[in-house]
Amino acid sequence: MVIEMANLFQAIVNLQINEISSLVEEELRRGRDPYDIVRELREGMEEVGKKFENSEYFLADLIMAGETMKKALDALKPMLKECKAEYKGKIVIGTIWGDLHDIGKDIVITLLVSSGFEVYDLGIDVPPRVFAEEAKRTGAKVVAISALLSTSIPTISKVVEELRKIGIRDKVKIIAGGAALRREYANWLGIDAAVNDAMEGLKIIKSWFSKG
Repeated sequence: MVIEMANLFQAIVNLQINEISSLVEEELRRGRDPYDIVRELREGMEEVGKKFENSEYFLADLIMAGETMKKALDALKPMLKECKAEYKGKIVIGTIWGDLHDIGKDIVITLLVSSGFEVYDLGIDVPPRVFAEEAKRTGAKVVAISALLSTSIPTISKVVEELRKIGIRDKVKIIAGGAALRREYANWLGIDAAVNDAMEGLKIIKSWFSKG
């Protein structure tokens, strides 16, 4: 028998902040993979972003969608903790300087922590120098950079410069993620990977650590 799943995508798009937690919990009770839930929620946020760009939604709607997403992730965290794997390594993450968005970053952090990574969250609007300094201080193998705004993407290359200045670029992998990023941007920015999908980013990071 096919069980009809709740439409979490629409719940995000329709800003159902009061219902989202119960919808997520219901999906978990039905045995749905929590990572599949994260994917659908992320797709809902992407749709909200498109509506904002097209002036169908306003800033207040964007903020409400972000709060709805956070409630959904809070409801997911207990299950993701149960799925938590053995320790894999350290990662520094933050939203690049000039960008104040944190939803995408927070989604990735949730996925990384549940996958066994120790994550150092630098927050939003992070200067390139801070990424480099924190990577050196913690000994992190990966620097993950979130960039939702297309105008902030060029600044990612400055993180590469800062890592070179302190002599650890060859010891650190750099991955950037955001809706406006494409795989081919990696060469242009001088980084190791560029993605616009959280699950793809997680897969790439896992592959780096599995290689030792």
